[in-house]
Amino acid sequence: MNLIALTLFYILAPYVILLLTRRYKILNRIGAVLLCYALGFVLGLTDILPEGSETVQDIITSGTVPLALPLLLFGTKISSWKSMAGKTFLSMFLAIIALVSLVVAAFILFGKDMENANQIGGLLVGLYTGGTPNLASIQTALEISPEIYLMVNTYDIMLSSIFLLIILSTGGKFLNWLLPKYKSMKLKNEEKNKEYKYQLNYNKENPDPYKHFFKKKYFKPFIIAILASILIAGISVGLSFIITGGISMLIVILSITSFSLAGSFIPKLNQAEKSFDGGMYLILVFSIAVASMVKLEDFMNISPTLFWFVTVVIFGSFLLHILFSAVLKIDSDTTLVTATAMICSPPFVPVVAGALKNKEIILPGLTVGIVGYAIGNYLGVLIAYGLDSLLRII
Repeated sequence: MNLIALTLFYILAPYVILLLTRRYKILNRIGAVLLCYALGFVLGLTDILPEGSETVQDIITSGTVPLALPLLLFGTKISSWKSMAGKTFLSMFLAIIALVSLVVAAFILFGKDMENANQIGGLLVGLYTGGTPNLASIQTALEISPEIYLMVNTYDIMLSSIFLLIILSTGGKFLNWLLPKYKSMKLKNEEKNKEYKYQLNYNKENPDPYKHFFKKKYFKPFIIAILASILIAGISVGLSFIITGGISMLIVILSITSFSLAGSFIPKLNQAEKSFDGGMYLILVFSIAVASMVKLEDFMNISPTLFWFVTVVIFGSFLLHILFSAVLKIDSDTTLVTATAMICSPPFVPVVAGALKNKEIILPGLTVGIVGYAIGNYLGVLIAYGLDSLLRII
C-alpha cells in the first residue's frame, strides 16, 4: 500500500508544484523543474521513504524518459530549420564547435581525477546542445548514476543562472563593443507579429500551458500522441532485443529519438498542441524520482572537480563562441540568442530577445533550440564514447 501511495505521489506532486508556481511569483521564478528536484532531494535525504521504494524509483525513472521523449519531439518542424538565416546556422555550428572543444579541454584537465568523466562530458554536450530532456535521455542511455546526474544538473542550474544574469544585465552592451551590431531584417509588421506569435505558442511560452488540458480539443490529440509514444518505445525495446538480445538503453533512446523525429512528419502528431506539455510533465515526474534516489553519503564522495568541469565548459565555450563570432563578423544579438538557446534552453530565448529589444531573433533563436533538442542525444552519446577512447590515449 505504501508503494502505491509513493507511486501516486511521484505522479501527482508535479501537478501541485505547477499550481503553486502559478499562484506564487517567487516559486514561478524558481521554476517547476528546480522545485521538483528540491522536493525529490528532500525525500532522499530524509528517512521517510518506505521499504522497497527503490523498485518504484527504478520503474519511474526508466519509463518516464522513453515516453516523454516522443512527446517532446513530435512538435518539431524539421522543415522550418531551413528558415534559419545563414548567420544563425553558422553561429549554432560555431557554438557546437566551441562546446565540444571545451568539453574535450575540460576532460583533459580533469578527466584523470574524476570517475566517469567521459559520461559527464557526454551529459554536458547533450545538455548544452539541447536541454534538460536531453540530459535525462543521455543519463538513461548511458546508465549514469543518479547522484552524478543530479550534481551535474545542480551545478548547471546554478552556473547557467549566473550566465543568464550576466547576459540580461550587461552582456548585450558589452558584446556590441566586440561584435557587429544586429541589422534588422525589416520584416513587414504583419509577418513579424505572426512569427512572434507562432514562436510563443510553439515553444509553450504561456503563463499556464496546462490550462484546458483535458478539453476534448486538446486531450484527444494528446491521447493519440501518448499512444504513439508507447508504440515507439515498444518498437525501440524490441529493436534492442533483436540487436543485442536484451535491453540496451543506448539503442532504445537513440531509436526513440529517430522514430519520434520521423513521427513529427505525421500531421496528427505534429499538431497535437499539448504533446510538448505532456512530455515536460513526465520530465518533472522523472526529476522528483531521480532526485529522491540520492542519499547524503553520495554527495560526500563527489569531488568539487566536477564543479570546475561544468564551469569551464559553460563559460569557456561561451568565450570561445564570442571569439569565433568576432573573427567571422557575426552580430552580437545572433551570438547571444544562439548561446542562450543552447546553454539556458529555448524557453529563455524570448526573455533575452526582450532584454535586447529585438523580436526578430526569436524565430531563429528558438529554431536553434529545437534543432538542439533533436541532435543533442546523438551528439552527447557520441562524445561520451569518444572521450572514453581519448582517456585510453592520454
